[in-house]
Amino acid sequence: MTVAALFFYLFAFTAIAAAIMVIFARNPVHSVMFLILAFVNAAGLFILIGAEFLAMILIVVYVGAVMVLFLFVVMMLDIDFSKLREGLNSYLPLGAVIGLIMMTELLMILTSWNIDPQAATVVASPIPDGVTNTEAIGLLLYTRYIYFFQAAGLVLLVAMIGAIVLTLHHRPNIRRQNIEDQIARHPHSAIEVKDVKPGQGV
Repeated sequence: MTVAALFFYLFAFTAIAAAIMVIFARNPVHSVMFLILAFVNAAGLFILIGAEFLAMILIVVYVGAVMVLFLFVVMMLDIDFSKLREGLNSYLPLGAVIGLIMMTELLMILTSWNIDPQAATVVASPIPDGVTNTEAIGLLLYTRYIYFFQAAGLVLLVAMIGAIVLTLHHRPNIRRQNIEDQIARHPHSAIEVKDVKPGQGV
């Protein structure tokens, strides 16, 4: 067994075990931590196949931002999950039926899947010589798909502005900062000097 195969089985086994623990962990904080572990091992699998850009995106975006945000939200809300699980038994029959249907479909796909004998000879990632995986993605993204990339950025910008507009409510009777009034204030109107005698209060 080569070193690459050893690391593949290590990352794959750890990722599957962490994914199972995400489902069966009783503490939601532990579930988020196991999900972070699953993402880290998935990034290791990406590195093994030469997709270092996807591995770094998985670490920086999902682990460094999304999962940490989930962790903070779960810890700050302090939700009583015991109350949420009170009606779980009533949904078990329906969930079991749906799970059985999905398992049957997966088994049908796996049993009817035939591997092409020539698949090993096909180049998995046709990258030009002397160009790394990250550089090849950048060349393709900013040349052939530049308009689609800009359109996706505009869609995300509109979504961000829409979220801000929907959540920003100007409630009355709330003291707000007025920059113009603060700049226009004069020292004589801003402070009042009082001569306090010894032994007297203000």
